[in-house]
Amino acid sequence: MNPITIRNLGPEDAHILDRVKPGTFDNRIDPSWAFGFLATRVNELVVALDQGEVIGFASGTVIMHPDKPFSFFVNEVGVHEAYQRNGIATRLVKRSCDLARDRGCDVIWVATEGDNMAARELYRSLGARETEDVVVYEWDDDTP
Repeated sequence: MNPITIRNLGPEDAHILDRVKPGTFDNRIDPSWAFGFLATRVNELVVALDQGEVIGFASGTVIMHPDKPFSFFVNEVGVHEAYQRNGIATRLVKRSCDLARDRGCDVIWVATEGDNMAARELYRSLGARETEDVVVYEWDDDTP
């Protein structure tokens, strides 16, 4: 296996998302959405590259409040199945956390499904504390 490069992307790097190994993201990358995500500078996208092809990523967003310190929400972490269990997700999350700290975020948080044992193991291995009694609500396109 070739050395995997980890780097964070800015809007000038949106073209890197033209070469994504199928199955790395949940869906096909929409170039306008990708550029918009990268151009909105509260967002971070860190990618893992194998010979210029994206094979993993971590995305996150700085959350700001008028009465609380900045925090960072890790939106999603994904590594193509052929590259899993090689420490790539660990490197992606660590880089994301470093970027968040550089932006002055005091708290970094992530949510995952209760049955996603691989993700839960990853976050625990990085020293994250698992919370209790958090309830998540969501709206879809048909509700206010």
